[in-house]
Amino acid sequence: MDMLELIKSRRSPRGFLDKKVSEEDLMKMFDAARWAASSYNGQPWRFIYADKEKNPELYETLLGILVPFNQAWAKAAPVLVLTMARVKYELSEEDYKHSWHDLGLAMGNMTIMAQSLGISLHPMGGFDAAKAREELNIPDRLDPVTIVAVGYGGMPGNLPLDIFKIEQEVRVRKEIEEIAFNKPFEDE
Repeated sequence: MDMLELIKSRRSPRGFLDKKVSEEDLMKMFDAARWAASSYNGQPWRFIYADKEKNPELYETLLGILVPFNQAWAKAAPVLVLTMARVKYELSEEDYKHSWHDLGLAMGNMTIMAQSLGISLHPMGGFDAAKAREELNIPDRLDPVTIVAVGYGGMPGNLPLDIFKIEQEVRVRKEIEEIAFNKPFEDE
């Protein structure tokens, strides 16, 4: 599959098969993330991950940080990952204004690697960052950014009906002309 087709085939499912994600595949995804570009090579991304079977206590902690809507479906994912970004550069201690952007680049790499392995990621902003900070002892130098459900997409029929309906909606993307411009904005 060529790269664009791989990217186009990516989905963020809410239904997951009851199938384990191997530690080897997880490490491939984290390896892809670590090779992302970053401002001044700051590599601000940090991850806490939990496999439901291998580390159930940490998994339940991550699940409990999610808002109820996300808990309802994310509990089927075999792995949960909390993403974090440094708030200051390690060497200079200056504000790292682009850290979330750089984390996004790392997650993009991780997502494409996962897709190439047949694994799906579903990032979520619906979680309690203060609770994450408290329960996971996250230092002030890091911002909790997202929690990501990781697994093999499928089984939408096992979802609550309201979430199942969302999963059945047609995937729509804006046209290129709506997002990329070769001139300044005009007065509206």
